[in-house]
Amino acid sequence: MTRTDVNRAAEMEVFARVVDLGGFTAAARACGLTPSGVSKLITRLETRLGTRLIHRSTRRLNLTPEGQAFYARAVRILGEMEEAEREASAGATPRGHLRVNSNVPFGMRHLIPLVPEFLAAHPGVTVDLVLSDAVVDLMEERADVAIRTGPLRDSSLMIRKLGSTRMVVVASPAYLERHGTPGHPDELARHRGIGWTFPRAIGGWPFRTGGGIDEQIEEHVPPIVARASNGDAARLLALGGVGLARLARFQVETDIAAGALVPVLDHMNPGGSEDIHAVYLGGPGPLPARVRAFVDFVAGRCQLSDAS
Repeated sequence: MTRTDVNRAAEMEVFARVVDLGGFTAAARACGLTPSGVSKLITRLETRLGTRLIHRSTRRLNLTPEGQAFYARAVRILGEMEEAEREASAGATPRGHLRVNSNVPFGMRHLIPLVPEFLAAHPGVTVDLVLSDAVVDLMEERADVAIRTGPLRDSSLMIRKLGSTRMVVVASPAYLERHGTPGHPDELARHRGIGWTFPRAIGGWPFRTGGGIDEQIEEHVPPIVARASNGDAARLLALGGVGLARLARFQVETDIAAGALVPVLDHMNPGGSEDIHAVYLGGPGPLPARVRAFVDFVAGRCQLSDAS
C-alpha cells in the first residue's frame, strides 16, 4: 500500500483519541467508529510502521516507547493541521494583497472613486491599482483582476461583465473650426486622427452608410497624426485640437455637455458599443475571497449601460 492510499491524518487522529481517552471503546464513540474498527485501524497502523505502539491488556492500554514518540509527534502534527485549516478558512473573510490592472479611463472614473469604500468595507485587504490601456498577461503581471474593454481573446480567463459603453467620434470646436466638420465618413480622409500606440482589435471606425436595403456598415479612419498610450491621453489630445478621436462615451460625456468636445458624424454612428469586463484567473478551487469581494463590489456599483 502506497502512502497516497493511506489517510495518515485519520490514523493519527484515531490513535491520539485512543491514547487520550484510554481505550478503544471511548475512542470509537468519539470518532464515530466501532471498537473493532478502531482496533483494526491501530493494528493496520502498527503493521505499516513495523512496530508496536500499544501494549494491550484487559484492563488498560500502555504505550511502548515507540508509541509515546509517535503520539507526541502526532499531536503536534494534528495541531499544525488544525491551525492551517483555521488560517485557510479565514480566507472566507477577504484579506491579503490585491493587484488590479485597469484601462486608464475606467480606472480614473470608476475604480479610484470606489477604492476608499472597498477598503473601508474590507480592512484586511490592501490594493495595488495599476492603470494602463495595454492588455496585460495576468500571470506575468501577477495581477489578480484586470478590467478589459472590447473583445476578449483569452478563453481561459474567468469573466464578469461590468457593463457596456457606447463609442463616439469627437473633436474640439477649435479643430472643427480650422478643418471643417465632416458630413460623411468619406471626408475623414482629409482630416486628422488620433490613434493608439498599441494594437487595437478593430482598425477602422464603423459608420452606417446608405439607407433602407442599401444600408451597410463601413469602416473609415482619418490619417493618424498623433498616437496615445491610453484613453485619457487621447482625450487630452482631442481637447487640445489635435484631431478626431473615437472614445468611450462615458469618458467624454462631461466634455460634450460642457461643449469642450463635439460628437462628429453621430447621425451615422451604428450605435456600436464595447463591453467592459472584469477578468481573473480561474482554477480548480474556489476564488480567493479578496478577489471575489472586489469583483462583486465593483459589479454592484458600476452603472454603465449601452447609452453611457
